[in-house]
Amino acid sequence: MSGFKLYEISEELMTLEDMLYDDTVDQETVQDTLEMINMDFEDKADNYAKIIRTMDASIKALKDEEQRLSGRRKALEERQKWLKDTLEANMRYTGKMKFKTPLFSFSIQKNGGLEPLVITGELEDIPGRYLIQQPPIPDNMKIRKLLEEQPVEWAHLEPRGESLRIR
Repeated sequence: MSGFKLYEISEELMTLEDMLYDDTVDQETVQDTLEMINMDFEDKADNYAKIIRTMDASIKALKDEEQRLSGRRKALEERQKWLKDTLEANMRYTGKMKFKTPLFSFSIQKNGGLEPLVITGELEDIPGRYLIQQPPIPDNMKIRKLLEEQPVEWAHLEPRGESLRIR
């Protein structure tokens, strides 16, 4: 369960909140717990909303932490790349293309796979048999504008969906 409490919730719903934060508890168990909670619909809705808001705060905190860790990971990856590039440059400069130490073996060798292909000409200069044909995709904005003017048999607009808003 979250250690951070945005709202006080009823004793009955604390168990539910614990279950919602525990990813080892299956959906059916959560549903059974919901059905056992005995309170007025409005009170239940208020308590649900409190849990939802607390979860919103937890989700935001997790996203912020993901971004922070992602930034640290990227910085470390850049430092690692710089260190490898520096080592490779020094190996080339000294002419030591392959050597061993008591801990590691070092070598500079050709990469595997296909040789890199570079297209230097214009797309129009390449014969058609060497091009991958892309299937056309609908231009949704143009189709929406057309539907504002007239109906067509090959497209239509559907009603917007509905979702719960808690304010």
